[in-house]
Amino acid sequence: QVQLAESGGGSVQAGGSLRLSCEVSGVVFSSYCMGWFRQAPEKEREGVAVIFSDGRTKYADSVKGRFTISRDNAKNTLYLQMNNLKPEDTAMYYCAARSTSGGTWRDPTSYGYWGQGINVTVYS
Repeated sequence: QVQLAESGGGSVQAGGSLRLSCEVSGVVFSSYCMGWFRQAPEKEREGVAVIFSDGRTKYADSVKGRFTISRDNAKNTLYLQMNNLKPEDTAMYYCAARSTSGGTWRDPTSYGYWGQGINVTVYS
């Protein structure tokens, strides 16, 4: 059974930082492409960042220079370090896994496994 479990969300003042974690079980974590997505109320789910099995990373323009995605294959854990948070970063954040690196990393339908989501609120 594949499980993804996010942690580390919460409320923070604008300019602050949070670190999200996603513990993964039931798959060979090191071989999976892992992504972070977010969804604000009444908006579509959007790709925030991805890290491929070879360590390459990509980011949405809105978070470049502020967010850092990383993975610890020994701990089967994905991370998202979020710095200089802005109110527009407020959303439910999800980690997701897919077994292939092809296709568009921003496309949620290309990911086969999802966490339950965790809330991030940034207040001004």
